[in-house]
Amino acid sequence: MDVRKEFDTLARKLYGRPVKQCTSHELFHVLLQLAKEAAGERKVTDGDRKIYYISAEFLIGKLLSNNLINLGIYEEVEEILKESGKSLTEIEEEEPEPSLGNGGLGRLAACFMDSIATLGLAGAGIGLNYHFGLFKQVFKDYLQNAEKDKWISEKGWLKKTDVTYDIHFGDRVVKSRMYDIDVVGYEKGLNKLHLFDGESLDESLVKSGIDFDKTDIEKNLTLFLYPDDSDEAGNLLRIYQQYFMVSNGARLIIDEMKEKGYDLHTLDKHVAIQINDTHPTMVIPELIRILTQEEEFTMDDAIKVVSKTCAYTNHTILAEALEKWPLDFLEKVVPVLVPIIKELANRVKKEHKDPKVWIIDDEKRVHMAHIDIHYGFSVNGVAAIHTDILKNTELNCFYKLYPDKFNNKTNGVTFRRWLLQCNRPLTAFLDKTIGREYRRNADDLTRLLAFKEDEGVLNELEKIKKENKEELVKYIKKHEGVDLDPGSIFDIQVKRLHEYKRQQMNALYIIHKYLEIKGGKKPERPITCIFGAKAAPAYVIARDIIHLILVLQEIINKDPDVSPYLKVVMVTNYNVTYAEKLIPACDISEQISLASKEASGTSNMKFMLNGAVTLGTDDGANVEIHDLVGDDNIYIFGADSDTVINHYAKADYVSKDIYAKSKVVKEAVDFITGPLCMKTGHKENLERLYKELINKDWFMTLLDLEDYIKAKDRIFADYENRDKWRRMMLVNISKAGFFSSDRTIAEYNRDIWKL
Repeated sequence: MDVRKEFDTLARKLYGRPVKQCTSHELFHVLLQLAKEAAGERKVTDGDRKIYYISAEFLIGKLLSNNLINLGIYEEVEEILKESGKSLTEIEEEEPEPSLGNGGLGRLAACFMDSIATLGLAGAGIGLNYHFGLFKQVFKDYLQNAEKDKWISEKGWLKKTDVTYDIHFGDRVVKSRMYDIDVVGYEKGLNKLHLFDGESLDESLVKSGIDFDKTDIEKNLTLFLYPDDSDEAGNLLRIYQQYFMVSNGARLIIDEMKEKGYDLHTLDKHVAIQINDTHPTMVIPELIRILTQEEEFTMDDAIKVVSKTCAYTNHTILAEALEKWPLDFLEKVVPVLVPIIKELANRVKKEHKDPKVWIIDDEKRVHMAHIDIHYGFSVNGVAAIHTDILKNTELNCFYKLYPDKFNNKTNGVTFRRWLLQCNRPLTAFLDKTIGREYRRNADDLTRLLAFKEDEGVLNELEKIKKENKEELVKYIKKHEGVDLDPGSIFDIQVKRLHEYKRQQMNALYIIHKYLEIKGGKKPERPITCIFGAKAAPAYVIARDIIHLILVLQEIINKDPDVSPYLKVVMVTNYNVTYAEKLIPACDISEQISLASKEASGTSNMKFMLNGAVTLGTDDGANVEIHDLVGDDNIYIFGADSDTVINHYAKADYVSKDIYAKSKVVKEAVDFITGPLCMKTGHKENLERLYKELINKDWFMTLLDLEDYIKAKDRIFADYENRDKWRRMMLVNISKAGFFSSDRTIAEYNRDIWKL
């Protein structure tokens, strides 16, 4: 493709004028068409064996720049725009962000799709076409409020297909429609993300906020990701969604097998299905149902071939996150699957006497992960320590039964998005310093280590970080109305709001620092604490933590004694676009989950890739970051996973005892219900959080708080040793190559999919 010629031709065709006379909005649509045409010149990767990656979330983010990079035309487009007095950054602002995911699970799926295409593997994603995603977060009166997040437009990346299915539930039939998004590999490869939608969906069902009639399934099925499950109707809707996703997926897979002329008895030879967390588990009984009821398989033959086709990725150590559906809920929504699930459960019960491995427990709850483990051929964790914990404790009874099924696949991130796209200055510098091979082979980043003592290189890294911080300051001023000091230390914690990720511990540190400054002990350099997170609407304590952070933001930023030394900002509606601004500007990456609770984390990888230094517990992929960069280039604190696991086993952790013994802890916790917070915030929210920390503290915030304060003060002090800090930045960037999702996907393929 002659990019320059085609760009001008499209501008004139669509809007009747040359590029330089088009608005940013018009140029977005011109570039959208240009990228689609360039992608159309590639053939969809196919092969004798194909991976279908089924996931409830695909947090793909804006696609324009990512696709231009992967198509190899980004620099040329940027140059053409510059000549016309236009900015690609401004044009990107015109693109709506797809609301197809929420957190790390969905972003990982997006990175994996990119890498599957880049590695030239035949693969497809299967998910749902949510019209409003999770929700759009807005803050009112220091509280999180939720509004619908409409992103689908007539002109966009979604392509309507002719594929439709009638999906039969217990009480109704819903017609589906498949929409495709092209997944463009880096320099080569093209795959499809298949998203299923309900033909009878009605967006007007949502009147205000995110409330809607949860019982009107034909109209609501794909409105929202993870609808509020605090009542029975919400739970049933989630089951409707999950079955809708897997039934469509199963039918598509079988249709594609038939189109290629394959015998369905050889399904496992031509298809691998990766079940991403437990949401798509019903694909196992659904495939068995179709094969036995529609394709004349015996039950034994169907179970045998499906068990050799499906593989399961576990993403959690939290027992409550392993889905368990009441059997009577499944009987209401998918009665057609219940006999299959009971058959699978009876076979397990007959063979294994330990109730811990049964599929249906004594309370008539169906354990979805247990179906995956018994009737899949692979079970993988997503970081070395996570997999070890699964094998040794959480899933030990299964590991004893199936030791050969268990394997580790440490997560990764796509460098195209998290370096080439979001940090252009660092990308240009790396190209010049170590060559461009790292773009294809991330391990090549280790070549940067040769410059560890090079003053010119270290100065340049510092300069790039400063530029990125200045850009973030402008962005936050525009979107949040908050003034920040780019010369301050940027300490950032962005991820899903959950007690185990311990944003509340970060907030307690901020209180501690505030009290120190008020007492006359001022930091050597100003500190800026930045948060970004959404709390599930039904997760009360998580919303209370957001409330506390917003209250602290108000108190601290308006205190003339403190605000020159400490600022707090919680960004609104944290998403991929915001992450792309925050991550390149970060100095300190907060990865402070309770040891043994974070399966992996992926923001930790993105931050280190962009030169941030990790402050964290030895948890998830932090362990592997620690191993790679060494003790001198990371700050580890807190109880280790063995200690934490022992506390849970003995039930001997009492937060009230720590609160009573430690003056520092007591001061910080008491501030939550002290006069300043009470004057600004809401008594109900603050008192509930205060009581939770003192009386329960399930994720042991107070256990690690003093050690966290010491580690954080140490990292702030070390920041002033600029030579040391710049070398730490360089080491982190150079060692980040291991965390490429290309490496992760190559391992999935080598050990599990075998394409």
